[in-house]
Amino acid sequence: MPQRDVVSWTILIEGNKNVGKFDNAHLVFQRMLYSGVLPNRVTMVNVLSLCASSGMLSIGVWIHDYIRERGWELDVILGTSLIDMYAKCGKIEKGLRVFHSMNEKNVSTWNSLINGLALGKGGEEAMQCFSLMELEGIMPDEVTLLGVLSACSHSGMVQTGRKYFYSMVNGKYGFQPSIKHFGCMIGMLARAGCLDEAFKLIETMPFKPTKSMWGAMHTGCRLQGSLELCEFTAWKLIELEPEIAAYYASLSNLYAEMGRWSDVEKVRKLMKERKLVKDVGYSFVEVQEHKKQDYVSFAA
Repeated sequence: MPQRDVVSWTILIEGNKNVGKFDNAHLVFQRMLYSGVLPNRVTMVNVLSLCASSGMLSIGVWIHDYIRERGWELDVILGTSLIDMYAKCGKIEKGLRVFHSMNEKNVSTWNSLINGLALGKGGEEAMQCFSLMELEGIMPDEVTLLGVLSACSHSGMVQTGRKYFYSMVNGKYGFQPSIKHFGCMIGMLARAGCLDEAFKLIETMPFKPTKSMWGAMHTGCRLQGSLELCEFTAWKLIELEPEIAAYYASLSNLYAEMGRWSDVEKVRKLMKERKLVKDVGYSFVEVQEHKKQDYVSFAA
């Protein structure tokens, strides 16, 4: 192109970002600046999203400084992008300062803060933020409740998670739980040792269970020492992804732990028939985790 303006550069940045070519997107942004073309708000929103996805905190901080130096008002879109970037880069305190400096906020702004607090501070702070959001009359959406459930899950706030999940089921928020909400709830219950409740939720939900759900159940069963249920979930993972050798390795180790050596040989034979190779590094991690009586989720 004989002439390139901010729009053409921004489209190229966004295109690379959207297909996961983060280094290319960053390079395009640098070339744009070197060429003397000044970014606009749309450019900055896209680059902030790039920073959030790739952890490029230094670029995100530079953009924040650029915004302040030029006296740009932090509108909803730009301010929310900054909060999301700081939250995903592990600097939620800076995200909080951005939040409090904004004159206008929407549900996406609150969502970014709730998710950031859940990751950076814990479930209690995220739930306080959610309560304040409701007090200010902001109607939560599906993303909000997913953040709430995630906060409860990571902080072990099972009873609170149940409360909000079944509030969705009962229609309080005007929408039914999606498969992501069910997945989060199942993971929370499995980690808390509420295996019967988690299995019941899997059986009654209007969706087919995903590998992450069975992976969470597998981990929960391991933690609780429910070896038979652990065997059941391992086979479910193999049914969903028969090409993943790690699932067979987990099942083989489980049978060895139970002293079922004939089943160990059957699993190894099945791996050989399917031309799967056991990952040595994976086995080492599993052994180390086993010593600590803790297990990784193979489908996380």
